[in-house]
Amino acid sequence: MRNETVVRNYADTLFQLAASEGNMEEYRQGIELVVNLMEEDADFRKFLATPRIAVTDKKASMSSVFENRLPHQLINFLKVTLDKRRQGLLKSIAEEFSRLVDDHEGLLHFEITIARDPDDGFTAKLNDRLSSVFDCKPIIHFGVRPEILGGMILRVGDTVFDGSLGSRLDRMRRMLGAKQVNTIL
Repeated sequence: MRNETVVRNYADTLFQLAASEGNMEEYRQGIELVVNLMEEDADFRKFLATPRIAVTDKKASMSSVFENRLPHQLINFLKVTLDKRRQGLLKSIAEEFSRLVDDHEGLLHFEITIARDPDDGFTAKLNDRLSSVFDCKPIIHFGVRPEILGGMILRVGDTVFDGSLGSRLDRMRRMLGAKQVNTIL
């Protein structure tokens, strides 16, 4: 619970920095660059995590490596995470920051599970419908699961709308089974 609060506070601070400079997308890409580098390069990850390397050396390296690639305030933010030994939370901070930017821009992520690959017409209609119902700019992530038979399962945030044919058939099967038991008794 404590780390979640820390992550939210750092992400909010980063959001305020990005908003004050007016380049949220540059900040998003910058922090994602650092997180991807930490995930893909074991040496860089060890360098940041090793307590035997002085924080001043880590900060100096951070400045020289990212000087012309990232906004100055983002580099300073990364240095603060090193000072406070929060570099292990950078991935979570980046995810929360990205969510804050999406919220600010009116973007909403939808996970749509369908039985087969969507065509362009379906995607366009779904995009229009989600935009009008949820009053947002939808970002749709499709997943294909043939076992749902038809219909779709829509997930937005923590809410799931299951309109799949497979789940409808399961409900009908349970209802019919319950009715048969009641008529026998």
